[in-house]
Amino acid sequence: MKIAVPKEYHSGETRVPLIPDDVKALVRKGAEVEIESGMGEPIGYHDADYSATGASVTAERKTLLSTADIILRIRQSPLQEIKWLKQGALHISYFDPFNEKELLEAFVSQGISAVSMEMIPRTTRAQSMDVLSSQASLAGYVAVILASERLQKILPMMMTPSGTIAPAKVFVIGAGVAGLQAIATARRLGARVEAFDTRPVVEEEVKSLGAKFIKIDLGETGQTADGYAKALTDQQIEIQRQAMTEHCAAADIVITTAQLFGNKAPLIITKQMINAMKKGSVVVDLAAEGGGNVEGVVPGEETLIQGVRIIGFENMPGRVAVHASQMYSRNLVNFILEYWDDEEKRMKLRPDDEIIMGCLVTHKHEIFSQTVKKNMKEAHHGS
Repeated sequence: MKIAVPKEYHSGETRVPLIPDDVKALVRKGAEVEIESGMGEPIGYHDADYSATGASVTAERKTLLSTADIILRIRQSPLQEIKWLKQGALHISYFDPFNEKELLEAFVSQGISAVSMEMIPRTTRAQSMDVLSSQASLAGYVAVILASERLQKILPMMMTPSGTIAPAKVFVIGAGVAGLQAIATARRLGARVEAFDTRPVVEEEVKSLGAKFIKIDLGETGQTADGYAKALTDQQIEIQRQAMTEHCAAADIVITTAQLFGNKAPLIITKQMINAMKKGSVVVDLAAEGGGNVEGVVPGEETLIQGVRIIGFENMPGRVAVHASQMYSRNLVNFILEYWDDEEKRMKLRPDDEIIMGCLVTHKHEIFSQTVKKNMKEAHHGS
């Protein structure tokens, strides 16, 4: 079974899908691994590093893709390249299936089995394959580092001959994987941290990291079966904004992490709230790629609004690309090996398996995912 790994050409992508150490694990199982020449260069891996672990290297991208049984990527495939893939090939990557209708149609037309890594279920068994969690954790770390670099203050309390410097105040909105890592990082740097989440169930986790959990009575909230926060009503969002304004105003750094997979990110911080903040404070919007939690955020850019620095950088994990690639690569390999048949030396999809049912989007010339089917039906009725 041939596993192909092409170079990533998406603007601003610094991560790579597979590292040499993980090539070893696949080759030991009997897989044939072929990479496009230069694939590992963004994080310092040369073609020779891959050859040394058993991979073959080619500069012929079209041949690489058209002869592969499995294609591993980070970003979605360009539409024109899907036509190069052979029928029945397995394509594994991020690809935002709820918002990429043309891509889905191309996969179906070509008979490609397409796995969306964003849709790996958040279950105990699938934990080692959960790319959203591994990448979000790094994003939370990077958010604090970027903010602390731009803040014109230090984060920890410091005793000096000139007197005591008070610790900086950090307010984290959303205590999922990214938020919890942001809390932990800010606490390690000595900041005083407050956090808010619509899910009361995360209060103990926040407190265990040394942060104060902010309670806002929003009425009935909670989380989905996959552990994500449920979308709030307009009335709940307004109550939340009013209560959070004072906490944002007191903070030196605010980090927002609220994302709704498949939907636009909720607007949490309005310009009115920004106007109430101190000049020189910093806001990091980790949902900028999905529309942003902060009014006025510009995806991919850093801007000033009323003296408040708003950071809307995309691909935050890519700013620590070595570790982001290591984690993504390991998630991919864990996924492949979960379904590897040692006797036949190939990966065998099991459509009735709970993980496959969650993340396999297209299969045998049709939409396989019930979640995506339901979303498409709702979108059709709503239009």
